[in-house]
Amino acid sequence: MNSELGSSADGDQGSDSGGSGRVLDIYPLSCYYFGSKDPILLKDETLADRILRMKSNYARYGLRTCVVAVILVELFKHPHLLLLQVKNSIYKLPGGRLRPGESEIDGLKRKLSRNLSVNEDVDGSDWEVGECLGMWWKPDFETLLYPYLPPNVKKPKECTKLFLVRLPPSRKFIVPKNLKLLAIPLCQLYENDKTYGPIIAGVPQLLSKFSFNVIDS
Repeated sequence: MNSELGSSADGDQGSDSGGSGRVLDIYPLSCYYFGSKDPILLKDETLADRILRMKSNYARYGLRTCVVAVILVELFKHPHLLLLQVKNSIYKLPGGRLRPGESEIDGLKRKLSRNLSVNEDVDGSDWEVGECLGMWWKPDFETLLYPYLPPNVKKPKECTKLFLVRLPPSRKFIVPKNLKLLAIPLCQLYENDKTYGPIIAGVPQLLSKFSFNVIDS
């Protein structure tokens, strides 16, 4: 079951330090408010155009680094992952590409504010970005991804880092009208590369080191 939260149309935190106390508090979906704001500009390009753009950016800036958020809520007594859907077909973890010289944490907070907050100009201090859960690599400009850097690859073209983002007991999610915010159960994501792609389908395995503590509303 998919739960749509924002659409186009018109407790205490568990400690994750030191490898002990791997408890992740998650709150019911009903604790959160979901609204919409003006659409954001989305690139409408072919795969060939995208590859050309990536080659140009790589020549100018080097390795492209993307940062994305793993955000969980509880629904029907099961952890659900928040995903953005683009054009009713493409699923993405909230986040995006870092600017040159931008830190990973600051970049992710900027992207979360842009896609999920009322005001994208705020400093993002209300987002609690935690540990890096995993990394995926592109050895070249094509679409093939690896959850490790192949030893024969000396100059990878892109790295995507997944960060755990813990939610407070309540907050407002304000989503651009040309995106949808969905809550997808982990059991639906697991090994479902065909629908969600390898990065999202691999999230349940990355989260296997945590115990989920559902905080009743």
